Amino acid sequence: MTIALEVNQLSKTYPNGKKALNGVDLSVPEGSFFALLGPNGAGKSTLINILADTVHPSTGQVTFLGKDLFTERRWCKQRLGVVPQEIAFDPFFAPRDILKIMSGMFGVKPDLKWIDELLERLELSEHAKKNARQLSGGMRRRLLVAQALVHKPKVVILDEPTAGVDVELRKRLWGFMRELNAAGTTILLTTHYLEEAEELCDHVAIINQGKLLTSQSMKGLLDNVGSSSLVLTYAEPKAMTDNIASKLKDFCPRIQDNTITLSLKKCDGHTNFNDAYQAAIACWGEALTVHIQDEDLEDVFLRITQDEATA
Repeated sequence: MTIALEVNQLSKTYPNGKKALNGVDLSVPEGSFFALLGPNGAGKSTLINILADTVHPSTGQVTFLGKDLFTERRWCKQRLGVVPQEIAFDPFFAPRDILKIMSGMFGVKPDLKWIDELLERLELSEHAKKNARQLSGGMRRRLLVAQALVHKPKVVILDEPTAGVDVELRKRLWGFMRELNAAGTTILLTTHYLEEAEELCDHVAIINQGKLLTSQSMKGLLDNVGSSSLVLTYAEPKAMTDNIASKLKDFCPRIQDNTITLSLKKCDGHTNFNDAYQAAIACWGEALTVHIQDEDLEDVFLRITQDEATA
């Protein structure tokens, strides 16, 4: 597996003493759609800003497509596109002019056909001659995306790219990003829309309090870290007696009115469903409905970050 981005022992302590990153190691495979997740203040923006060369690290190394990001900055910038959270272009230029100027800043000749395609795919064509200050917030976000893609980078970093973008437009934007990824572009995404990250990304890293908590394939995280529960529904509310609690202690039973939830354990890809089911039947009899409920990315994210916060 070729690595597009390799972060080794990256740390950042600001002059006020705040440690934003604490020895982060991270590998982003080439061609992946990679989610970088964490609560507010976790260190995501600091990491992104270091990669974008707007913040200098205190310690650590970053290798980008085999090059040292800090000593081969010009070479790396020509192959890296960053969509920042903040608006970062002159408000008095029109979108098409901004994209032409940005092409030159990346050291490439403006590709007018590609610029027009970007404006069309990001639904900015009819606004291409307006001053950027006349654009809505959502349009400006999309212009930032176009700006990051104008030089056809090998790696794209999307820092909350759909903030302020309506749902339907977000879907079309993600369709475009999927096409770019399928064509070989590596995408690193930070987002608070965890359902989008789960749907889009094949790899995920979770960071909190400046430390990397986990980094693996999305499937691996949900299969290995995510838990499952057996949920049984009865016709009438059920009560938990000491005797029943003793029989079900291995399944951490939870009762809410007429619904019983038992935690399952995984081993070699299988769960102890049958043991939990038989134990529940022995305590309360046959249920009206029975189903398994798997944790989604949001469940796993909340549990991992909360466990770290209380550790």
